[in-house]
Amino acid sequence: MNPPFSDKNHRCLTSPFASGEATQQGAHRFAPPPYFDGQRYHSINTWLKRKYGEKTIKLAIDGSFTCPNRDGTKGVGGCTFCSDNGSGEFASNIEDQIHLLSDKWPHARYLAYFQNHTNTYAPVAELRKKYEAVLTNPKIEGLVIGTRPDCLSEEVLDLLSEINRKHFLWLELGLQTIHEETARAINRCYDLRVFDRAMTALRERGIRSVVHLILGLPGESREMMLDSVRYVSSKPELFGMKLHLLNIVKGSQMEYLYPDYQPFDSIDAYVRLVCDCLERIPPEVTIHRLTGDAPRSILISPPWSFNKRTILNGIHDRLHLLDSWQGKHCE
Repeated sequence: MNPPFSDKNHRCLTSPFASGEATQQGAHRFAPPPYFDGQRYHSINTWLKRKYGEKTIKLAIDGSFTCPNRDGTKGVGGCTFCSDNGSGEFASNIEDQIHLLSDKWPHARYLAYFQNHTNTYAPVAELRKKYEAVLTNPKIEGLVIGTRPDCLSEEVLDLLSEINRKHFLWLELGLQTIHEETARAINRCYDLRVFDRAMTALRERGIRSVVHLILGLPGESREMMLDSVRYVSSKPELFGMKLHLLNIVKGSQMEYLYPDYQPFDSIDAYVRLVCDCLERIPPEVTIHRLTGDAPRSILISPPWSFNKRTILNGIHDRLHLLDSWQGKHCE
């Protein structure tokens, strides 16, 4: 059966209402598909609740990995937006996290999230040891592994396929942008063809893929950011997407490269862009993030981005005002 808003030629149908226009009186209004759970986008939290029947929480852990653009293999310093911790400021011990969460959610399920740096960048024997050590914990339902598309050798893919057959798994790929000039500026050190091959390889093995994009990278216009969203959304194998608000943080190269840079001048400007992005993402794709998550203690810019609840409420309110939803303007 085709998913809602889709036909045999497109992942979703284009709405008759132009982006930014309020719904006219008497026009058809949004009727959410069941898997939206009454929301205007397809939250991964809702998807996991349907799968497990309970709240499901990702526990960020530090696997002590590095990155090929950090250790000199392809470059040094890592991606310019990353902190010294490799975008893993919340990683901590699994049992400590479960203990802290169990009072509030005594029946929660847990996924172990290898978050910071590149968590497939090591010999296969080392990867197997680290993954299996986590999976022996009876409270862990499966793995979420953050990595780079250029760190998925055949041997690594074989290991991931083995895990995928036995446990729940998804892989998160840090693409950030489809634009090569921006990719060079952030020191990503791989091109778009590498990403395309990785997505195909994961699809062939039946492994779920989640793609990270950053909104607000220096030099990127609104249309460039929407182009990245459209490109990733066109991948038939896509399971989920993360839209990150660029956070300039202490300890990153961007702290020194762009000391006065503001990716967006207001919450409203960011909210408007996120809603435009959501309208172009197929409704069956799960949404894993819609803003930044840098701790306030290291956040430099934008200064309002720690107000996550305000941002998320703004996104919800604008979608409701426009009678809009994820997938309304898929192409």
